[in-house]
Amino acid sequence: MSGLIALAVAYVLSQFYRSFLAVLTPQLTIELGADKADLSLASGVWFISFAIMQFAVGVGLDRFGPRRTAALIFGVAAAGGAFVFATAQSPTAVVIAMALIGAGCSPVLMASLFIFAQRFDARQFAVMTSSLVAFGNLGNVVGTSPLAAAAEAYGWRVVMAGLGGLSLLVAAAILILVRDPKVDAPSGAGLSGYITLMKSPVLWAIMIMTLLCYAPVAGIRGLWAGPYLTDLYTADSLLIGKVTLWMAMAMVAGSLAYGPLDKVFNTRKWVVFFGNFFVLLALLMFVFQPVPGITTATILFIIIGLCGTSYGVVMAHGRSFLPPHLVGRGVTLINFCSIFGAGLMQFVTGSLVAAQPDSSSSLTYQVLFGSYAVLLTIALLIYLTSKDAPPGTVAGQTR
Repeated sequence: MSGLIALAVAYVLSQFYRSFLAVLTPQLTIELGADKADLSLASGVWFISFAIMQFAVGVGLDRFGPRRTAALIFGVAAAGGAFVFATAQSPTAVVIAMALIGAGCSPVLMASLFIFAQRFDARQFAVMTSSLVAFGNLGNVVGTSPLAAAAEAYGWRVVMAGLGGLSLLVAAAILILVRDPKVDAPSGAGLSGYITLMKSPVLWAIMIMTLLCYAPVAGIRGLWAGPYLTDLYTADSLLIGKVTLWMAMAMVAGSLAYGPLDKVFNTRKWVVFFGNFFVLLALLMFVFQPVPGITTATILFIIIGLCGTSYGVVMAHGRSFLPPHLVGRGVTLINFCSIFGAGLMQFVTGSLVAAQPDSSSSLTYQVLFGSYAVLLTIALLIYLTSKDAPPGTVAGQTR
């Protein structure tokens, strides 16, 4: 249990690192000359490096276990990236730092899910995953008003250096406290296991949903809430911190709420579908009324945060179709889709914003929210073709 606690703390840091740029937007713009394109690139690189690392992480989990895989990668890359960020003198340095941090955070959640899958009843997978995600989303909370206050008091460089030191301590705790579960020797050696999984049609619709459904909540909370509030409401870091705090708290509540819903309704597919449908409605509200007032905008952010955290249930949906000997690679493949989609959309949205004649106008943000709405609509339509996997379903038993 102490090992899982260490991994959970690391996951709090992972959630913080993927979302803190929104609050530091004014400081990074003034001190380093970073514009929206730079920040979008930095945020996108975090997700892409995280996603690419999933393949190495999956092999590492199956071959070497979660203890060494998580401790080594998190300690070297995440902590190192935080120190690079703290000493950054240009937007390029910020991008490099975010790439390192993204790679460093890549094994943390997967190590926990690997242990869940090997040690606990599969029927508890959605609840345990959603609970861990909810706890991890405290990092989103810390990356709002608390970060803004700390940056105001001590400076963002000191804060980032402190987080680098904390990351080193957490990595050491993982190495000392985590106990690897006993598993059979893995078959499907190396990357060939991923090829085996990709040949399973039952996973395709689930992976496409995973690819696109996390992008809106990750992109808006992690980056675009900051420029949106700055451009259309002349918000400073403290106001951005307050608004994003509500969204972050909604993400915690949403993760907790999603956990038991598959058991309550005896379905995973429809829990994921209708939750993300409400996210789509909130996005469309921004499209039709991009400046609805700060209170209404905050409520819409809350809805996106509350309903956009279906990760635990969609992961459980995919987990139900994974053969036991490929669990490590299976959960990392699904997670790759989630993180890669979020990162890819950061590049897409950044390009769309940069292409507008006035990147600070309300029309620009209509395009931004509209792009998320279009892709989420596509994901929902494809997901309708997926097979359901109620709690208790094992590979080969679908409906």
